[in-house]
Amino acid sequence: MRRTLGWALAAVVMIGAGCKQPTQSGSEIVLGEYASLTGQTASFGQSSHEGLMLALEEINAQGGVLGKKIRVITEDDGSDASQAVNVVQKLVNADGVAAVIGEVASKRSLAGGGVCEQYRCPMLSPASTNPDVTVENGKVKPYVFRICFTDTFQGRIDGKFGLEQGWKNVAMMTNVDEDYSKGLSDSFRKAFAAGGGRIVAQESYSGDTKDFKSQLSRIKDKNPDAVYVPGYYNEIGLILPQARQVGLSVPFFGGDGWDSPQTVKLPEARGAFYSDHFSPEDPRPEVQHFVQAYRAKYGGRTPDAMAVLGYDAMRVVADAITRAGKADRQAITDALAQTKDFPGASGTITIDAEHNARKPIVILQIKNDAAALYKTYPPE
Repeated sequence: MRRTLGWALAAVVMIGAGCKQPTQSGSEIVLGEYASLTGQTASFGQSSHEGLMLALEEINAQGGVLGKKIRVITEDDGSDASQAVNVVQKLVNADGVAAVIGEVASKRSLAGGGVCEQYRCPMLSPASTNPDVTVENGKVKPYVFRICFTDTFQGRIDGKFGLEQGWKNVAMMTNVDEDYSKGLSDSFRKAFAAGGGRIVAQESYSGDTKDFKSQLSRIKDKNPDAVYVPGYYNEIGLILPQARQVGLSVPFFGGDGWDSPQTVKLPEARGAFYSDHFSPEDPRPEVQHFVQAYRAKYGGRTPDAMAVLGYDAMRVVADAITRAGKADRQAITDALAQTKDFPGASGTITIDAEHNARKPIVILQIKNDAAALYKTYPPE
């Protein structure tokens, strides 16, 4: 609490004094990162941070950018949107970073992105898929970008996948406290219904829910072919075991929020599906280089999607600074908007007019404590 109040007071002083601008003096370029290193979705932030640090190490080992080494100041937002505002204000105003990388969760990217818009500092989200992160009320946010697909695309693919599986009657569970879950639910519902599918039950829950048995029992009574849950891995870890406890044995599937070692290790998750940003099984050289380098740095662990997106986010920002020719916020912003066919480990990345990445999406199936590649869909 003292830390939060201290940053909030500092932000007030800095707003009055003016925003500290980045400088090219010295031997380094300073960037900022904000992530959920602790809190409810710490696995996401930790993975993204690990990927980012791996890319940073590789970039600096190759001489850095514009003849300078890159230094990243990392702030933990504790998986909290209000804290995200505080730490981004610190990075932008007190630290004077040239650009910001973050966040993974859409709710916190919406919060931090507002700060970056206010102070005209470029921000690149590794994994926030809610459409409002980059476009709100039909207006593109000039300084906020992402290198992942949107929930609009992901939801359509999830709906298409459900229909291709022959699931005609599907139940849904939505976290009403999360923009991510609500946005993905809406996109899935529209796509599934447009293809002739029927939503037989729509259950909701809040972010602090621990007991899901009432919702799951009502779903069981509707006898669905499958259950779609666009939630985060910490929620899935409670929902799937409780589903089996109430006798609900139909297939479950969801979105990229499922991606976590905690999910694939669940006995109740075996056979389930989820959409995601990449598969470590992809033979592309960019993927295999990343997977091998990550394993070498992090004790043999296989990277998840948040790690690969953190890795690509760092590399895309470095590439933008190179093309900009200087560590100037507006120049970096312009270069990010012009990113085209960047050879990312998560796929070839092109930033479109709405500051979203056009790239493929994969469907993974959980088998034997691992997520296996099931199908790949190209960008629309």
